[in-house]
Amino acid sequence: MRKAPVRVGVIGVGIMGERLLYAFVNHPETEVVAIADTSAERLKHIAGEYNIARTYTDYKEMLNADGFDLVYVAVPPKFHHQIALDVIAAGKHILCEKPLANSLEEAKDMVEAIRGKNLVHAINFPLNYTSSVQKYVELVKAGYLGDLRRIEMVMQFPQWPRAWQQTPWIGGREQGGFIREVSPHLIQLILKTFGSIARVEGEVEYPADEALCETGVIAKMQLTDGTPILVSGLSGIADGERVAVKAYGSKGTIALENWSNLFGAEAGQTLAPIELPEYDRRHGLVSELVQAIDGKPAELYDFHVGYQVQIILESLLQASTDQGWIDVTVFSEVNV
Repeated sequence: MRKAPVRVGVIGVGIMGERLLYAFVNHPETEVVAIADTSAERLKHIAGEYNIARTYTDYKEMLNADGFDLVYVAVPPKFHHQIALDVIAAGKHILCEKPLANSLEEAKDMVEAIRGKNLVHAINFPLNYTSSVQKYVELVKAGYLGDLRRIEMVMQFPQWPRAWQQTPWIGGREQGGFIREVSPHLIQLILKTFGSIARVEGEVEYPADEALCETGVIAKMQLTDGTPILVSGLSGIADGERVAVKAYGSKGTIALENWSNLFGAEAGQTLAPIELPEYDRRHGLVSELVQAIDGKPAELYDFHVGYQVQIILESLLQASTDQGWIDVTVFSEVNV
């Protein structure tokens, strides 16, 4: 264990920011020393709840005050770009919420800014550290599926924003919606497990109010080997919430359902729960960040991964059956 904890500053202490702040506070090798948010009321509440002495309504004042090693950027997507550039300029390690940015141009700019810097940079893709996803990837790599035939990516919500997530920007078209908020996790899992996505086509459904986010998406993507990925997303429905990545192969099928439930079966059989290994807290995101800051090998998903996810995310948002396939390899070839 480190002799001194990694000192963490958090910018943005809303619903999502507090989740990981809690993990930093309760990890033996990290200490949250400062928080910043535009809401003085929220700052007061969080500082009191977690016994944090230093609070700032201007994140730049926090950066200028120094006294920390890592900054967690947990603000809405349209603010990631400028804040990340300021954090990098301040010479601090950085963990950023997903998606990396609010546009492909911003994401590319952030990758270029971090290049050549001796700084740890990562995106908060927490699924990678769960036993369900670790088992999912393990089985695929071991040949459980046989020859991959098809992948399905499902996002359905009785209401959007979800009941626990009633923040105005999440329901807005500028930076919200389930495609921006949920699909990055699923896209990253597909890229990690099955390889690059080469093409995207589809149709996004929007309400008449141009301020509101999408209400549906139907799309088809292709891996570089041509394997199809079917994407179905819908909100405002009379059904339960469902988020899933299901892979079909010549030998078997594997489905990750609602983030933590894993099912599988051999071809011709009925899907059944797959037994999962016990979760090991030593290999969670916070522990991996500490490892990386100490110069040790670590499992992190950096800004380059975030950029690749952003390519697919933006392609989905722009997809239209009128324009046909979007060749995402064009964006992938940008020198980042």
